[in-house]
Amino acid sequence: MLNNISNQVGSVFRHSFSFTQDDVNLFIKLSGDSNPIHWDEAYAALTPFKKPIIHGVLGSSVFSKVLGTVFPAEGTIYLTQAIKFLRPMFVDTAYEAVFTIKEVDEKKHKALIATQIFQEGNKKICVDGSAEVINEKKF
Repeated sequence: MLNNISNQVGSVFRHSFSFTQDDVNLFIKLSGDSNPIHWDEAYAALTPFKKPIIHGVLGSSVFSKVLGTVFPAEGTIYLTQAIKFLRPMFVDTAYEAVFTIKEVDEKKHKALIATQIFQEGNKKICVDGSAEVINEKKF
């Protein structure tokens, strides 16, 4: 079902989320990335982060959830994703993913969308990037 969200340049969609340690542990199992920085408190205490951090790719996986199901519309297909991990993300912390349509090519049914994640408490940006997507019914 297509949503009623605008597909115009400048349209913004926001999505709040967080991850638990159980989510991180499942990602460790699925990805095979068992770096102790993600689960071992004693190890992480010796790093600049001082506590375990979420995998950057797990944090940014929210982009796939939103782009494929909600914004700009269900059925959207990823073509590219550029990502910069700027700050660590932590379990049980509230974040907001912000999606902004930057360009639309109606002939090719494509859009360029800014993809960002902010920590809700301090509004600092943790992840910055952009996605190119296609949706023949939306653009």
